[in-house]
Amino acid sequence: MIDVQTGILAPVPALGRYLSFSTTPQGDLRSALLALSELADGQRMVVGLGESLVRALGRDIPGLHSFAGAVGPGLELPATPAALWCWLRGEDRGHLVHLTRAVQAAVGPVLALDQVIESFRHAMGRDLSGYEDGTENPTGDDAVAAAIVAGQGTGLDGGSFAAVQQWVHDFGRLEAMTPQAQDQTIGRRRSDNVELDDAPPSAHVKRTAQESFEPPAFLLRRSMPWAEGQRSGLVFVAFASSFHPFEAQLQRMIGAEDGITDAIFGFTRPVTGAYFWCPPLRNGRLDLRALGL
Repeated sequence: MIDVQTGILAPVPALGRYLSFSTTPQGDLRSALLALSELADGQRMVVGLGESLVRALGRDIPGLHSFAGAVGPGLELPATPAALWCWLRGEDRGHLVHLTRAVQAAVGPVLALDQVIESFRHAMGRDLSGYEDGTENPTGDDAVAAAIVAGQGTGLDGGSFAAVQQWVHDFGRLEAMTPQAQDQTIGRRRSDNVELDDAPPSAHVKRTAQESFEPPAFLLRRSMPWAEGQRSGLVFVAFASSFHPFEAQLQRMIGAEDGITDAIFGFTRPVTGAYFWCPPLRNGRLDLRALGL
């Protein structure tokens, strides 16, 4: 198989840390990325590059563009682009702290760390709402086909495109619903994760059923819960061979097709939104040949 960042295909870890960087006016961007490529192994650290960073190098990655945000009835889904995104993965929070310091040392002062989000696995892969996340994820060869680029050439094959959003849950609104209404919102029973035969058109599983799109909108979800102070929710992360699956699902969620908005907006909203290209690996390190490095 093509050399990929294996953390994309691996199950979510016990702990995660999401780092978002912006470019600064100083320093050598090429040297910073080469230093990062030596540090990133694709397993304990998955790396994504934003359109602004790629363009700063005078390059273009086919299929890469910035998330434009979205607007639906009573909904505004923000676009918060970043130059560099790193998903740190592990079992020990202290190790992630020190890995963060190593990343900063590698890319600074060319790239400035703007945001750190601490994440964790909850109840064997459930969202903080109690519902299982990523039930319809493809597996095995289907996961590779959905998430990994192939047939595009050297430096591109083995890469992936990531859509990332930080969602903030309003648990007061969720808990004000009856258990039945909560299940109808998701379209599955919380107790056993079985899909409801009578789920309404607004149910999340109805809005995002991957096989119901033309072409099918298969993607690989690798989301994790997060918490900071009194706020918490889900960091939605989806990998695919293009941004089409995410964009198709999002358009249906906001009611662009039929005016029906996804019921989950009744208790949760995204506060960030960004797209990234995740390079393949070469000899165990990031393959940046598509950027001329």
